[in-house]
Amino acid sequence: MSSPEVLIQVLRSEMRAAGITYKQLGQRLEMSESSMKRMFSQGDMSLSRLAQICKAVGVAMEDVLRQAADATPHADTLTLAQERSLVSDPKLLLVAICCLGHWTLEQIIETYDISETECIRYLVKLDRLELIELKPLNRYRMRVSIAFHWLPDGPVQNFFRKYVVNDYFAGRFDGDGEALLCVHGRLSNPSAQELVQKIRQLAAELARLHQDDQRLQPSERDGFTLLLGLRSWEFEQFTAMRRVKKAS
Repeated sequence: MSSPEVLIQVLRSEMRAAGITYKQLGQRLEMSESSMKRMFSQGDMSLSRLAQICKAVGVAMEDVLRQAADATPHADTLTLAQERSLVSDPKLLLVAICCLGHWTLEQIIETYDISETECIRYLVKLDRLELIELKPLNRYRMRVSIAFHWLPDGPVQNFFRKYVVNDYFAGRFDGDGEALLCVHGRLSNPSAQELVQKIRQLAAELARLHQDDQRLQPSERDGFTLLLGLRSWEFEQFTAMRRVKKAS
């Protein structure tokens, strides 16, 4: 993640902590809500505008810059041992995934059958596993990058294969905001790499929208999961129907 992106992420976090929406921030700066959203989305703001935003949110600009500096760089993956620790306890894995979605402690215990004491204990474990850095009042910041992904064929990915994939694809994918696509194409390796980058950008966009919608009431939001994969593959029954080439 670039420095401007980190800075915008810190500003969004401070706005959420202060309970300030884009509309309210725009009113304080005499700007429209759409202009505020566009400025944050594009990461295009001058130093003087940054100072105005910090003042409107009620946070020192020095603190915002310090947080942004502390936020980078982060690891893109966990170690094999860290992932094994996560899958050894389903509740620990649940809290870890909630943290990756930037849930607050209050949101976790409101949604799942986990007590506050139990949830704090799991947050402490995630701090020791270096997935998060636990802060006062049970707040935390992530210690992994926005490009974070599970280890290929690692403990978490294998856990998902065994318990999650069939459950996920059992749905009809016909609800509002739902879609299921299976698209095949013959690509060169550079084209496939380009597509992988676009997939990662889409995942980052989901994370951004999730952060933006944190200001909404829980009743206005629902849990959506984006499951993406790209690999060189052919359905085995189709492979069995391939024409056998005659030996020359």
